[in-house]
Amino acid sequence: MSTYTPKNILITGAAGFIACHVANRLVRSYPDYKIVVLDKLDYCSNLKNLIPSRSSPNFKFVKGDIASADLVNYLLITESIDTIMHFAAQTHVDNSFGNSFEFTKNNIYGTHVLLEACKVTGQIRRFIHVSTDEVYGETDEDAVVGNHEASQLLPTNPYSATKAGAEMLVMAYGRSYGLPVITTRGNNVYGPNQFPEKLIPKFILLAMRGKPLPIHGDGCNVRSYLYCEDVAEAFEVVLHKGEVGHVYNIGTTKERRVIDVAQDICKLFNIDSEKVIQFVENRPFNDQRYFLDDQKLKNLGWSETTMWEEGLKKTIEWYKNNPDWWGDVSGALLPHPRMLMMPGDIERNLDGGEKYDSGSTEFSGKSNETKTAAPASKTSNVPQKSPFKFLIYGRTGWIGGVLGKLCEKQGIPYEYGRGRLEDRSKLLADINSVKPTHVFNAAGVPGRPNVDWCESHKPETIRTNVAGTLNLADVCRENGLLMVNFATGCIFEYDAAHPEGSGIGFKEEDTPNFAGSFYSKTKAMVEDLLKNYDNVCTLRVRMPISSDLSNPRNFITKISRYNKVVNIPNSMTILDELLPISIEMAKRNLRGIWNFTNPGVVSHNEILEMYKKYIDPAFTYANFTVEEQAKVIVAARSNNEMDASKLKKEFPELLSIKESLIKNVFEPNKKTSA
Repeated sequence: MSTYTPKNILITGAAGFIACHVANRLVRSYPDYKIVVLDKLDYCSNLKNLIPSRSSPNFKFVKGDIASADLVNYLLITESIDTIMHFAAQTHVDNSFGNSFEFTKNNIYGTHVLLEACKVTGQIRRFIHVSTDEVYGETDEDAVVGNHEASQLLPTNPYSATKAGAEMLVMAYGRSYGLPVITTRGNNVYGPNQFPEKLIPKFILLAMRGKPLPIHGDGCNVRSYLYCEDVAEAFEVVLHKGEVGHVYNIGTTKERRVIDVAQDICKLFNIDSEKVIQFVENRPFNDQRYFLDDQKLKNLGWSETTMWEEGLKKTIEWYKNNPDWWGDVSGALLPHPRMLMMPGDIERNLDGGEKYDSGSTEFSGKSNETKTAAPASKTSNVPQKSPFKFLIYGRTGWIGGVLGKLCEKQGIPYEYGRGRLEDRSKLLADINSVKPTHVFNAAGVPGRPNVDWCESHKPETIRTNVAGTLNLADVCRENGLLMVNFATGCIFEYDAAHPEGSGIGFKEEDTPNFAGSFYSKTKAMVEDLLKNYDNVCTLRVRMPISSDLSNPRNFITKISRYNKVVNIPNSMTILDELLPISIEMAKRNLRGIWNFTNPGVVSHNEILEMYKKYIDPAFTYANFTVEEQAKVIVAARSNNEMDASKLKKEFPELLSIKESLIKNVFEPNKKTSA
């Protein structure tokens, strides 16, 4: 068996979990190898993972994205790279269900850029592509032999599909251009330094905090787990002894159900598993079992050495000693996390005073000697730096103003946009100046004082509601930014398929059917056009209400001042409850159209009766018909019920409209003894 000896190795994604253990191992064990690490420092990466290597003369860190062809080509040439170990990828299945395009961009396009650079430079002697056991798809429950390296690839989720697609490119470049490729497919890995969106670190941190351990479905899904140092050793073996053109499974025959993992962790924490295990809704598709045949790698001399109990104890001990390693991970500890995929130019210095010098973040023509500096002293009272920064449009508006206050309350840096939405150059200037992670669009023309104004100011309405919104979405897309767009649900009206009082609401995919006002026409038009932008999260707000009953824009304030009201049930939005959710949706990187209302409907009369009960027992009101209303308004008004089940599924704690009205609006303003 021939042995391969590299000289200069490029490891992608080595500030992440598995790759950091591989990089640290190679730096430590092979001082004659130069190890160059390329990582864009995404949300699940952390420079602290590379602390063991920071002072080594054979280690170099470069901050950058594998999708940058110029940077990759430059590094291969200037660093005389002869070996690539390609770990960089988006890997969390839950995220892939909500943001599959990001997985395609990172896992397929990023791999393609690397392969093309290898072809162009012609100097690579080994290209080790790191894949996953999930490309095989689900293993039969009664199978006694695991998937071997020649088994068919049958991925079942967006994540594994992108990894299988990347594998096809690797194989094609091996066959078409003679690139010396090797592919690995591994079981689940656990151990220190893992971002807690994954099962084991999530359960450990939740147990440390005395929180329930959420299990998808019935917990009977079976997985195999390998300790990180065993896996790092496996990659060391593949690097030196792996044969070009071959695939190697990195696995174990020892399997565990998810519920067994939870119970083992509870046992080590001395807590009652029956009291803390919480069964939650399953993923859209959750493979029952992955089972690998790992004999081929064993033939090269590798074997698992860390037993489950030993590895789990080591892992728990590490998280106990490093509880704040990742900063604020509350979003990752949710049952179904949708974590932000941060742009590569956002610094992740989450741990207070610890800071690293990664050199210039821009590609230059000079050799970029970038080494990590020694960390500054850490103090417990240093506030954690937020990984987010918001750019908000609509400063003078109601929603925009409240968003700013919520950011202050949550410690999220934010700035209001200065440019008008229709001025592209000003929007670009805002983004370049603020450098946001997200953009919120709460600007628009709803009418002054109401939508009737839009009927006589159509060009102005189009300019902001259509042209301006599209302009902002386009600028955000060009800059890789998610735009959270506050839209309206006033683009529907009750019809034969959605009759009043039926409980059948309009869904996100339904076509707008209300064109009674020019305002609603522009909103429906721009919503349809925004479907072509994959970086937009559209939130359909309806008849917004807040606990600030002095605000003239508050729906309750409005109708309490009317002489007469139309008594029709409608879906409505309680801002006190839903605006914080909009911030969480940005953090989870959610996209597409969302009915942004509380579940259910409430009528004008029901609201005013609550007003009498909680605020003013002497209050009186009168009704008139829709036909009578039409005589005193210019534009027709939308009345409908929105189906909020999609939002409720993402945020199970969301209250129904009547419950939220009482809890968030009327109870805080209660002036009666009722």
